[in-house]
Amino acid sequence: MSFSKKILQWYAQNKRSLPWRDTKDPYRIWLSEIMLQQTRVAQGLPYYQKFVRKYPTVQDLAVAEEEEVLKLWQGLGYYSRARNMHATAKTVTNNFGGKFPDTYKGLLQLKGVGDYTASAIASTSFSLPEPVVDGNVYRVLARYFGVDIPVNSTEGVNYFKKLAREVMDTENVGDYNQGIMEFGALQCAPKRPYCLYCPLSESCVALKENRIDELPVKMKKGTVKKRHFNYFVVIDPENRTILQKRKGRGIWQNLFQFPLWETGHEMGIEQIKTQLPYILELGEELKITRINDKIIVHKLSHQHLYTRFWMVKINEKLEGGIAPAELEKYPVPVLIADVIKTLKISYF
Repeated sequence: MSFSKKILQWYAQNKRSLPWRDTKDPYRIWLSEIMLQQTRVAQGLPYYQKFVRKYPTVQDLAVAEEEEVLKLWQGLGYYSRARNMHATAKTVTNNFGGKFPDTYKGLLQLKGVGDYTASAIASTSFSLPEPVVDGNVYRVLARYFGVDIPVNSTEGVNYFKKLAREVMDTENVGDYNQGIMEFGALQCAPKRPYCLYCPLSESCVALKENRIDELPVKMKKGTVKKRHFNYFVVIDPENRTILQKRKGRGIWQNLFQFPLWETGHEMGIEQIKTQLPYILELGEELKITRINDKIIVHKLSHQHLYTRFWMVKINEKLEGGIAPAELEKYPVPVLIADVIKTLKISYF
């Protein structure tokens, strides 16, 4: 039995019941694929269900407000995915009459859709012979065929895409692509793969050569950038506070946060007291206390945020101040959301 037939047989017996596997609707396939990028199925599933309930069609998503979309996305991270998803919904609705392109090349023209997502939609929704290559597929192919080319190199990307095309099942391409990804997630797992009961074990090069832990190979990433964030939770006599919308193209674009002062190193309370009237442009009668004694280290893919939250009580009324009950309406990073929960219990 061929490699692809064994994958299909395994998938038929072991596949998880997931809602996007019960449809060929390209909107729902696209939605699931965007959400599951760099996200575990267990984490992404409830978000998928929320989005489908709120926006059952691509037209519904297209007419939604961006803040509403970002709020529903809150907690999934990589917020550029949500913004791109919203933009693509508008493109499909306004430029394509609410119908997704039915070719691989056409799908690639959509914002936020790369090779993997285009291949997944093309094969699942339109039965086109396009192989998917994600982290799970890299792992299965690298181990089975004993390939030690780094998967995150240009050579590796091209090699594995070619290999994936050569071994795929073109007659049942949708199930095959789902199957090899599922196989990598459940059977050929990153750590402690189930080699003893693996249907591919007899021909697996990595198992034969005792290289399971070595493959796939990845080039080392660059250094992680360290940033120091000081957030100011300003509270006026009416117990109202303020949030500001992040601008620019950096992390958390268009999300809300407490006023921020980024510094080159950790700041002490005396330094904060000296600079705060200028940072917030408020009067000098400010009462400042630390909210978190221990620095919160928030880890992102290429940077670590060393974060301190400061309580700033003022005597004057805030213009446009936000009541505590209204805070949850705003889309915020998880880092801010967690602190808001604490503040509601302890301060508001």
